[in-house]
Amino acid sequence: MSVEKHLTHLDPMGRARMVDVTPKEPSHRRAVARGRIHMAPETSDLIIGGLVSKGDVLAVARVAGIQAAKRASDLIPLCHPLMVGGIFINFHVDETFVEVESHVETFDRTGVEMEAMTACSVAALTIYDMCKSVDKTMVIGAVALWEKTGGKSGPYKRPESIEETIERYETVARERGFISHTNDGIDHAE
Repeated sequence: MSVEKHLTHLDPMGRARMVDVTPKEPSHRRAVARGRIHMAPETSDLIIGGLVSKGDVLAVARVAGIQAAKRASDLIPLCHPLMVGGIFINFHVDETFVEVESHVETFDRTGVEMEAMTACSVAALTIYDMCKSVDKTMVIGAVALWEKTGGKSGPYKRPESIEETIERYETVARERGFISHTNDGIDHAE
């Protein structure tokens, strides 16, 4: 991250603020996000076979993700409400995970990254909800922005995999002498 970059949601005194986007010209903006929910192979089989007792898991998760993208500003305090022009959600079902991909578009003064990531998160949570009666061990993770277009900062495309990003962050933290607090003696399994 460049030293010149700063947190735009803080005022000069360090207090949270909503960025004023009114001077910006509206433009076409698009964001693509992805996330995964990991599960037992048997759970994946049930989803593929349409055998989950609550119904069509992916159809319900798709609608939940679409609804969530439209409500992102209600969930994230400093996220601007905007007119979402289009939302597309797709799934890739693997043996041990379902990958959720969302595409969100608008013609507005601010981007739709938060809407795309919210859509992925809620779609994954919905999959968990639909399948929890057969698999409570599912793990949701790796929700990230993969690409965006429009806006002052220009286009962005993720330059590396999620695993590479996490490894890079962990390497920098070790070099800085950061001490992990996850080994704190607390049994997090309970």
